[in-house]
Amino acid sequence: MARRASHVAADTALEHVAGYCLHNDYSERAFQLERGGQWVKGKSCDTFAPLGPELVLAGDIHPHKLRVWLKVNGKTMQDSYLIILRSAISTLIHTLIPFMTLLPGDLISTGTPAGVGLGFKPPRYLKAGDVVESGIDGLGEARQRIVTYVDPRRER
Repeated sequence: MARRASHVAADTALEHVAGYCLHNDYSERAFQLERGGQWVKGKSCDTFAPLGPELVLAGDIHPHKLRVWLKVNGKTMQDSYLIILRSAISTLIHTLIPFMTLLPGDLISTGTPAGVGLGFKPPRYLKAGDVVESGIDGLGEARQRIVTYVDPRRER
């Protein structure tokens, strides 16, 4: 069972993990690259962090070597293995908690393999109508269709 994590040792950090889930971490690159500053601006927009389809309890999966994949419009852009060792997860939690208290329900997104659009030359960015499918072995699959954002504050 997940519980509050504040000032925990690396060797007990996993006691604070409830489980694992698929998280597709979208980014608005114009916010990140053209407006300067922290990357958080481009990752915090509404709808930019779809999760699921389910939370797999920590005791029900061993996230040591899981295949992760992502397709855009049916074309494979990422296909790799996440090598997540227990010590890596413990170290990540132990590294974060001096800066924040982690509460039940908090999520830690651990990154992605090569194949993100920004890494291509020229970069390949998602556009309205694109279909993104992703999955991680044992954690499920997800599908999103990219839409143009309309700011409801400007529709008045």
